[in-house]
Parts: sequence; C-alpha cells; structure tokens
Amino acid sequence: MLLKQIILKSIKMNKFLLVLLCSTAVLQAQVVLEPDSTGVVKSNDSLVVQQLKQRDTLKPFKRYKAEGVSAVVGEYVILDSDIDKAYVEMQSQGISIEDITRCQLMGKLMEDKLYAHQAKQDSILVPDAEINGMIDQQLQYMISELGSEEKVAAYYRKDNIAELRSELFEANKSIKLARMMQDKVIEKVEVTPEEVRTFFFSIPEDERPVFSAEIEIAQIVVDPEITQQAKDEVIAKLNAIRADIIDNGASFSTKAVLYSKDPGSASKGGLYTGVKRDSPWAKEFKDQAFSLLEGEISEPFETEFGYHILYVEKIRGQEVDVRHILMFPEVSQQSIDAAQKKIEDIKSQIESGEITFAEAARKYSDDKDTRNNGGQLINPITFDTKFDLTKMDPTLSAQVYNLKEGEVSKVFTDRDRTGKSSLKILTVTKKYPEHKADYSKDYERIKQLALREKQIKVINKWQNEKIKDTYISINQDYQDCDFASNWMKK
Repeated sequence: MLLKQIILKSIKMNKFLLVLLCSTAVLQAQVVLEPDSTGVVKSNDSLVVQQLKQRDTLKPFKRYKAEGVSAVVGEYVILDSDIDKAYVEMQSQGISIEDITRCQLMGKLMEDKLYAHQAKQDSILVPDAEINGMIDQQLQYMISELGSEEKVAAYYRKDNIAELRSELFEANKSIKLARMMQDKVIEKVEVTPEEVRTFFFSIPEDERPVFSAEIEIAQIVVDPEITQQAKDEVIAKLNAIRADIIDNGASFSTKAVLYSKDPGSASKGGLYTGVKRDSPWAKEFKDQAFSLLEGEISEPFETEFGYHILYVEKIRGQEVDVRHILMFPEVSQQSIDAAQKKIEDIKSQIESGEITFAEAARKYSDDKDTRNNGGQLINPITFDTKFDLTKMDPTLSAQVYNLKEGEVSKVFTDRDRTGKSSLKILTVTKKYPEHKADYSKDYERIKQLALREKQIKVINKWQNEKIKDTYISINQDYQDCDFASNWMKK
C-alpha cells in the first residue's frame, strides 16, 4: 500500500499532480462552469455536477453562492467558484476527477495560497516584466484560438482585454510565487542510495509499481527544396508590403492580419511585446528588433521559420514591442515529388542493408538537431531517449506503435507549427516492454519515487509549521473536511 499512499499524498499535498490545475483555470480558453440564478452550477455535461455532489465527503452537500468565500489564507481569498473551475480544468486536461473531492481541492487551493503568502513574507520577488511576458503568450494563444481580442474578452465576460489582462496578472503572479516558494522548500531535499534501496524493498513485492512500455526512436527528415525563384518571389511580396506602408501610409497591423502566416501573432496585427535580448527568439529576429529605431521597418530577412519584415512599435528600456509579418516561399509540386523520391530511396537502402539507419541519418537527414546523433530523438519532457508509449504525442505514436525494433516506418508528411511540411521516416531503435519495477534496471525511476516521498514529508512538515503562524479562516461548510494538513489548527 506504500506506493498508493504516496500517490494519494501527491494529490492532497504537493505540486506534482495539481500545483497548476487548481490555480490556472482562468488562464486558458477552456469551458468554465457558470452558476445560474439559483446557485446551481451548470456545464456542458449535466452529469458533472451530480457526480461531484455524490462524491463529496461533506454530508449533506450544500449549494454555494457563485462568489461565496470558501476560505481566507493570509491575504488571499478562495471562492467557491475557484473549486468549480478547478474541476473543469482538470477534466479539460483529461485528468480523472473520480476520486477527488471538494475537500481535497480546497486543501490544494489553500496550500497554493499559503505558498504565495509565505513567499511574500520571505521577500521572494517576481519581476512584473516576467509576468507580463507570460500573459502575452497566454493572450496570443487565446486570440489564435478564438480569433480576436474582443472575442477573448467576451468569452471571459470582461468588458475589454485590459480587464482580463489585469486578472491574469494577479493569477499568474500568485502561481509563480507559490511555485518559487515550494521550490525553495524542497530545493535541498536529496535521497541517498541507501534511502532508495530502503524505500524500494519496503514495498511488498506484489505491490511494486508496473512501469509502462517505453521505446527509443530515430528519424530521418527530408525537406522539399525551396528554389531561389520561390525565395525571390516571397521577398518581392514583403518588399511590396513594406513600400505600401512607408510610401502610402498603409497600416502594418492590417497587413499582418491579412498576410502574415504566423498563427501566434497574425490576429493581433503581428504584435509581440516584451522582446528581450535573452528571449528564445531566432537570433536574426532579435538582431533586427534591437537594431532599428522606434517606428522603423526592417528590410526582408530570413530565419529558420521563413521570411519576415519587422516593425519596432515601442522601445521600453531593455525590452522592445514589435510587429512582424511572416511569409513562406511556395514549395512546388516538383520539389515535393523529388523529396518523396529521395526519402523512398533512403528507405530502400536501409531495408536492403546497404546502409544503417544511423548512417543514413547522418548522411541525408535535413534535421540539424538529430542528424549528428544518428537521428535519435530526445524526449522533451525527460530529456533522455526513452518515450513512454502511453504519453507520447499521438502523431508520433501512430507511426511507431506497431513497429518492431529495427523496422522502418512508412514515409509520412509532418507539419510544424508554421505549416512547413517535411517528409519523414522513423525507426524503433530499442523497445522496453511493460514490466514490474526492477531495482537494478529501474533505479532512476525508483529514485524519483523515493525522492518524491521524502519531499512530501518535508512539504507536510513545512505546511503545518507555517499554518500555525498564518491567519486562516475556513467557511463552516468545510469544517468537517479531513484535510491532510492541520488547517483547522486543532
């Protein structure tokens, strides 16, 4: 039962499963539960609320006012609607709410507020510029999904985008403070090899975890050739747009909406705010942003994403607000056919044994990030070469799920976020079948479980110490909750 207890404790009292879910319901364009005039919460699925009532540990279940206060932790207020939103956010991310009660979510929300409150007490600071950068990305995503600032504001029942931005600022800052405080609490927690060994062998053999099947994957990428003529044509289009703006006073923003192929900014008139020299933008993009004066427009320039013109809208110290227009050269059918033939020939050479997959990747692949490593893919979550089959990107999983070790996939077309197409083949370099935890083979995974258990204990101790010194008020409707921490100060 030890492993099960660790998982349950993770749900109740630490960041690993719910740290963002309970606090970020307002941050993404998701369905939000709305109370009607009687205080009953509605959703797209009428069964959700009924299920929540049936599962709750509070008896009898009471209806809540839409903006009723559930608790106060330090200077932070938790509303009844925050709990409803947390349920919806979890469902929208595919997380089962089967065994999660309102009491547990209330406990998690109070934990988050306790962290944020204590972070302020400990003078942990979050620069406003950092929060504004996060908000910019969130709003750009929302606008790309819904179509315009007005639609986003209306979706969240705000009068304008500025009102939503203000609410997002407070939510993001609270989340960031909580995360930084929690990281500080556990930053020095480590486990020794002996602690890992003790942890593992304390779990009864029939209760030891079963680890999912994993695979290692390599790829070969062939990009259709873009002719010089196609490049010249897109540069000419950008020059024509630039001339119309400079000579005729046309609106850069309007041109971006009409012509830019950047899904993250086109609907906002190409706007990106708060660009800094150390921001994760292409070097060429930043070079243009910081070489122009306010109001200037660049000549067309190339990055790995395509061709751009850039307009500097505002210089704010070490940050720049810019607008840009992104366009791609047209890829001819002749180039696509040539790329198809090339990758089919590579596949034939590999399957006939003329060349290994790794050698072919080094020789032919157009993907600079993987070709020197024989095409080996790196898991962006764990930063190692293993991919859990149950957690893989669905597009990638579909191509490799039924492949045997060393078998080469069919040629398929993949598109990146800008719409650029590439032809790919994949191979499974190694398979690790589903298996019960083995101390020697799965040491690193077991170590993470042992570390998690130790962190939970440290977090629990810290929480109970800080609860004693923090003002806490809990609505009577939650007085009977069996919280993991001593929120009632009994």
